[in-house]
Amino acid sequence: MTVTGTTVAISLKMYFTGARTLEYCRSLADLAERDPGVRSGTTDLIVLPTFVWLSAALGAVRDSKVHIGAQDLATEDSGAFTGEVSGAELAEIGCTHVEVGHAERRSLFHETDTIIAAKIQAAFRHGLIPILCVGEPTRTNPMTAAELCTRELLSAVTTAQGGSEPPDRMIIAYEPFWAIGAAQPAPSSYVAEVCQRVRIALADQLRDFAIIYGGSAGPGLLTDLGTSVDGLFLGRFAHDPGAVAAVLSEATLRREHQSAQILPDPHPDSKT
Repeated sequence: MTVTGTTVAISLKMYFTGARTLEYCRSLADLAERDPGVRSGTTDLIVLPTFVWLSAALGAVRDSKVHIGAQDLATEDSGAFTGEVSGAELAEIGCTHVEVGHAERRSLFHETDTIIAAKIQAAFRHGLIPILCVGEPTRTNPMTAAELCTRELLSAVTTAQGGSEPPDRMIIAYEPFWAIGAAQPAPSSYVAEVCQRVRIALADQLRDFAIIYGGSAGPGLLTDLGTSVDGLFLGRFAHDPGAVAAVLSEATLRREHQSAQILPDPHPDSKT
């Protein structure tokens, strides 16, 4: 067993006012200072505010280990694209991550696989770590769901790479559409099998990637999912900083449990 880090990402969507966004980000910066996993770098804590408050949020978490990312980006870097925000701008102000391909972008704004691939490519161009969202629209069986997710992922990444080397880092957010906004997340056994199948399918395609689960995710779920995922993508259940603290504590306990399973070789120089 390999001890892995944990990624905890939070999308604020369009729920918060500016004042609440800044208060929330300051609270997370305080949590990051106290949490041993975030302090040591074994847990990545990422917050995605709205475009309007990105710069202020960056200021609110300055000198902390909280990462700030955007909820979307343009396919192009500059030009006559009214209302768009480019990856170049996001990188310039200090963002490190960007969400791409969320179910709401696909359904409400009709983003196609081609558009999503172009946005992934734009993120790569500017050193932004993409959080690429994939998921099946309706509940099916884990094998079918994993095949659909893998097709979406490879379509976006292969097109974005253009035949070049795999990207240094990607975060894959598995978010089954039918679980987003639901009262409960998808069943843990279902999520675990989908994520394990996707991980195996991508092992030879990507150099470094994490798989996190989103879709009504909250405290307790990381423990239930165990090592089948590398973290969680939180939404409304993370509006209370106390819930985020609980998830971060779970991440630390999970890592300690993993470490306890790895026993050092008492005779490292011996040969069999």
